[in-house]
Amino acid sequence: MTQPANQDAAELAKFGALAHAFWDRSGPFRTLHEIDPARVAWVAASVPLAGARVADIGCGGGLFAESLSRLGAKVTGIDLATDMLAVARAHAAATGLEIDYREQSAAALADSEAGQFDVVCCMEMIEHVPDPAALVQELARLVRPGGTVLVSTINRNARAFLGAIVAAEYLLQLVPRGTHEFARLVKPSELAQFARAAGLTLQDLVGLHYNPLTRTAEVGGAPDVNYLARFSA
Repeated sequence: MTQPANQDAAELAKFGALAHAFWDRSGPFRTLHEIDPARVAWVAASVPLAGARVADIGCGGGLFAESLSRLGAKVTGIDLATDMLAVARAHAAATGLEIDYREQSAAALADSEAGQFDVVCCMEMIEHVPDPAALVQELARLVRPGGTVLVSTINRNARAFLGAIVAAEYLLQLVPRGTHEFARLVKPSELAQFARAAGLTLQDLVGLHYNPLTRTAEVGGAPDVNYLARFSA
């Protein structure tokens, strides 16, 4: 079987090896759990979720997908990391949530269900693929006309290098070392350019700021390091 082109086997293996600890709130994905309430609140304030058909692209172990499902969304979560998907399915079953998890690429989902989603989310994933512009094209194919595409990622600048890599991975150990590669981080201007080429319009761009002392996050201010972007189709 031909493998999807826009993936990195090393990245999939890296995250797959940690899948067993995904739902350990004091484990390697602790910070992801701690920023989730802020990003979910931003999404809920940006688009109506109750009854909406939502695609979670790069769903990992299912944290974000479960949060959306609890708010009434009908969620389809896709990922290419087999072990992560197994964890996501098991956790959803244990918590009684009905989420459609698939081991599938964004391109494959877009081939079969183009324009079928009210909301398409891609959280903390775009910086892990070889061709982010191509991924944005697939996000645009998935969303219905008038729908919304939401992206969360990390800026590429000196402050982001110091904060998201040096401090987060090496000094404070908020995330596992090697989680991010500086060259793959995406500037807001680049993301906006990818979106325009895909026929999407930028509606909102805002920073996501994590406080390691309080272990909480808030949305607002400049997109200097982590940021969220909302696009309309």
